[in-house]
This record gives sequence, C-alpha cells and structure tokens, in this order.
Amino acid sequence: MSVDYQSLAVKGVQALSPYQPGKPIEELARELGLNPEDIIKLASNENPQGPSEKAMAAARKALEESCLYPDGNGFDLKQALANRLGVATNQITLGNGSNDVLEVIARCFAGPDSEVVFSQYAFAVYPLVAQAIGARGVSVPAKEWGHDLDAMAKAVTERTRLIFIANPNNPTGTVHTADAIEAFLQRIPEHILVILDEAYCEFLTGEEYPDGIQLLQRFPNLIVCRTFSKAWGLAAMRVGYSLSSPAIADVLNRVRQPFNVNSIALAAAAAVLEDDAYLNRSREVNEAGLRQLSEGFERLGLPFIPSFGNFIAVDVGEQSSDVYQALLSRGVIVRPVAGYGMPNHLRVSVGLPEENERFLAALSEALTTVQGGR
Repeated sequence: MSVDYQSLAVKGVQALSPYQPGKPIEELARELGLNPEDIIKLASNENPQGPSEKAMAAARKALEESCLYPDGNGFDLKQALANRLGVATNQITLGNGSNDVLEVIARCFAGPDSEVVFSQYAFAVYPLVAQAIGARGVSVPAKEWGHDLDAMAKAVTERTRLIFIANPNNPTGTVHTADAIEAFLQRIPEHILVILDEAYCEFLTGEEYPDGIQLLQRFPNLIVCRTFSKAWGLAAMRVGYSLSSPAIADVLNRVRQPFNVNSIALAAAAAVLEDDAYLNRSREVNEAGLRQLSEGFERLGLPFIPSFGNFIAVDVGEQSSDVYQALLSRGVIVRPVAGYGMPNHLRVSVGLPEENERFLAALSEALTTVQGGR
C-alpha cells in the first residue's frame, strides 16, 4: 500500500484508541468453547430483568412500518419526555444513546483551540470526544474515587469550553449531592457549558441528590444528559437525550443527524416512560443486588467503592487481569477497568440474585486459583 491512510486522518483521530465495550457472550463462547446459555454477563451495566413488556409491544408494532424513515424530530418521544419531566419539547435533543449526544455537544461547542475538563476515573467517552475534535482534555485528579469539584472549578481557564460531570459516575459509582452540584455551577462562567451526565440518575432515590432538570432554569449553561439504556432497560435500542435551554438545543439539533434514532427505538422509549412498575422493579432489583454484592465482597475481605449506580467496582489486587481471565473461564464476564487508571479493580454490573451469587462463588474460586499460583 503506497498511501499511509492513517496519516491522512486529523491529528486527534490519529492517536485515538477506540472505546472498548464489554465482551459479548457470543464472543466468549467462541473463544473458550462454552455454551452461551451457561454464560452470565455482568460487564456493561445492563438491566438484568429484561425489557419492559410495554416497550416490547410498542417496538413490535413499529416494526410493521420498517420500510419508512423514522420521525426525524422524534415528536412523540419528545412529547412523552416533556410531559413526564416538565420541560418544553424545544429543550430536548435526541441521540443514538447518550454517547451520541455527548459527541454532538463536543462538536458544536469545542475545537482545537479549546479545553475540555473532566475528572480522573470518569466515563471514558469524555476524553475520547475531546481528542477526536482536537481539543485539549484536562483530567482533574479525583478525590476519594469521585469528582473533586473544587479542583475542577479551579482548572477552568480562558480556553475552557466544556466541563463534563458524571453523577453518579461510571465506573466508580460515586455521587455528589444537589447542594454540591449547585455550588459548583455557581462558580462557572455562563459562557462555559457544564454537561451533567445523569445516565444512572433513576437509581437515586433521596432528596439530597440532584435532579439536573431543576437546575436548568437558573443555569442556562447547563446541559443534562440521560439515557434509556440503564434503568429503563433499552440498551440495545440506543436512545438517549439531552435537556438544555432552547438556544443550546437549537444548536445541537443543527448538527444532530436527522434520523439518528430509529422508529422502533422511538416507540419503545415513549412506551416505557409509562411503565412505572418496570422502573420501580429496576430500582428494587438494583438496590438488593448492590447489597448482595457488597456483603459478598466483605465476606471475601475485598475493598470496594460504595456505588450509587447499577454496578460496583471491587479491588481484587495486583493480579486483577488474572482474576478476570479466571472468571471468564468460569463463564462469568465482568469489566476490567485498568484503562480508567484502576488496574486493581473490576467493575461488576448488578445482576439478578442468582447471577450475583454465581459471580461471587466464581470470584472466590478465581481468587483461590490465582493466589495459589503465586
């Protein structure tokens, strides 16, 4: 090949390493010759109870019109969100998952001459989107595994254009109170956009925790991002959205692809918003699962980071990669997070009770195997 096509890519993309998703069940089955039905996946923060029946019914009906393009404006879903959340439809930007919206925000408001601020141990997409557009990513050291909001405010310079805050944060599961988030926003100039990523907000049930929507009117530079992939159980559908001032939403919708959310996903998402029983079960399963996993780690003598999401990060020691492989050999998929600068930790998604128990048993065996091999 006479042309080095990688050298033709823009500089930010040349040095980019793609986001690594959790290992699929089918891939592990092929690699190790395992029966897919004997594998459990606790790696991608998916909803273990399966999708909502209301969502599935709406999706099946929408399939009948698969020959037609989706509504590029997402009218029905926007109306459903507006009714449930108490916002105007012109404040909503829909995305192919919330990742899509995060990227659109970066493309609209940052560039090679700007800086994007985020926390150490924060969601991997923030530095990825900053690098892809050629912006300088500013990673602020974390405090007790969570965002150091004071340090992040001090990291702002005249070149800062975006600040990403994940609340709760993935992969650490840490969270900030409503008062802390509001105090932070008060310190940020209005020309700098703050993106409050609330992908896991539905798992928060106390008044002390923020609802970003309540802050939108007082902070016009705030963008709140949410998803249907976690508590709402529609990860495969890829539906996310942002809430902002109408002016910001207008800018985002100029860059957003016109058919970025398909008809089946639009229908399923609108339907699941009416399924409060499903959401309540998601919360109950998650709360019980976090307790089950935490108690299991305590029995095994393993440190872990208390989590407010639907996952938990556990410290399995310097041989975490060996423990991860030993779990895979037992048909249990979790998520290594060395790429986040957490080489001793594994992130475990909350599963059903029997899945959590199987993981804990496999973890105990894996630790014995790995430690015995020293």
